[in-house]
Amino acid sequence: MELALRRKWTLKAHGRQQVFLKRAHESTEHVLMKAGLWALYVEDYPELHVELEIGDRYKPDVVALGSDGVPTLWGEAGKVTPAKVASLTRRYPNTKIVLAKWAMRLQPLAAVYQRARDARHTAPLCLLAFPRETASYIGPDGTFAFPQDAVEQWVL
Repeated sequence: MELALRRKWTLKAHGRQQVFLKRAHESTEHVLMKAGLWALYVEDYPELHVELEIGDRYKPDVVALGSDGVPTLWGEAGKVTPAKVASLTRRYPNTKIVLAKWAMRLQPLAAVYQRARDARHTAPLCLLAFPRETASYIGPDGTFAFPQDAVEQWVL
């Protein structure tokens, strides 16, 4: 499956299917991180959405909403400023926030994001590092299957 040239990817995970659109300005890595976030969390959050506008100043890459419309999971792929982390953790103190990075060390970022995190945020703040070979975990039928240790994960 040659993903780099395709604009529309239909991927599967945990018995679910999701279409990912690769826009001209988006890198393949960014779309793979969004797809990876979806694949990793869709089993625990069956109503997980990709790029859903929720009426917030920010648009999450992946989001699961509670019955009250408040996010229970908010996922971001790629660049996320400390100011954005501060804003999200202040406004959504009970929301699990997951920040995905591409093939990078998480330790330096952990300290930056921990300092930016609002003190009232009680839910997990997670950092993920997707490996460069992430696309190799997508089977010929579009099934996204990560080995247990393929994605480095830190919970702050």
